[in-house]
Amino acid sequence: MKKLLAAVLTGVMCASLLTACGGSAPAASASTEAASVAAAGSESAPAEAAADSVLNKDTLIVGTNAAFPPFEYAGADGTPDGFDIALIKAVGEKIGKNIEVKDMEFDSLVASIGNKIDVAIAGMTVTDERKNMVDFSDPYYEAVQNVIVVKGSEISTADDLKGKNIGVQLGTTGDFIASDVEGAQVSQYNKGVDAVNDLLNGRVDCVILDTNPAKEFVSQHADELTALEGDGFGFETENYAIAMPKGDAALVEAVNGALKELKEDGTFDALVAEYINNGEVPEAEEASEEASTEAASEESSEAASTEAASTEAE
Repeated sequence: MKKLLAAVLTGVMCASLLTACGGSAPAASASTEAASVAAAGSESAPAEAAADSVLNKDTLIVGTNAAFPPFEYAGADGTPDGFDIALIKAVGEKIGKNIEVKDMEFDSLVASIGNKIDVAIAGMTVTDERKNMVDFSDPYYEAVQNVIVVKGSEISTADDLKGKNIGVQLGTTGDFIASDVEGAQVSQYNKGVDAVNDLLNGRVDCVILDTNPAKEFVSQHADELTALEGDGFGFETENYAIAMPKGDAALVEAVNGALKELKEDGTFDALVAEYINNGEVPEAEEASEEASTEAASEESSEAASTEAASTEAE
């Protein structure tokens, strides 16, 4: 697809040169029209891609870890499903690529980009350490860590974590946080649900996990567990983004363009409502609608005032 687009754009450049010299080029005019149609159909596709860019492939292999609901989980048919999966498929449609999703251990995703997989989407937080290994898209979601405890636990502040046995999913932000807790024993798991099960069985004192999956797991054991908000522990807000091969600027540009279009055309908010907000429209969109209504009301008032002033002047 990129080679075809490059050929079309070459035709456009030739047409421009002939026109500048006063020449007649009807064939080039047809190329110009085709280029306009192509541009209108895929604004997110960059003009050029390096020979080794992932964009030269028809199918992108996407790595994920299907144990992080509601972002990724095993669907009814056993294949990965969730917000991230739906999002990356929508991105694929925008940039004209087929998407093949590969379920992997979370801790192996970054190292696999560029060999086993082309990109990764897995509720992955942007960190300086990861940025040394891969390039990230623009952030698409904000999150914060929660602390899952059994009801009646003495844990309620950051100081209470000291010396405790903390369960985490290997390679996640929760893992990094727990490793810095004074005197803590960190129990690492390949899946967050396994850490939660050990919490239920008394093998760990708490589990540090991202807000959305934490609430998903707690909802399944509402009589026994509770999720404590991260701000009470001093946890900072983090950003999720799509990880891509280091230096593939064309791919980053295309993906960012697709994300922008998905947010502008309402697809992104629809996916948030479907997978994360239980059918509810995101607050940002509601606020936007309220602002639009208020602005329209103000415009109507101004128009009425202008008309009244005009009548008085007459």
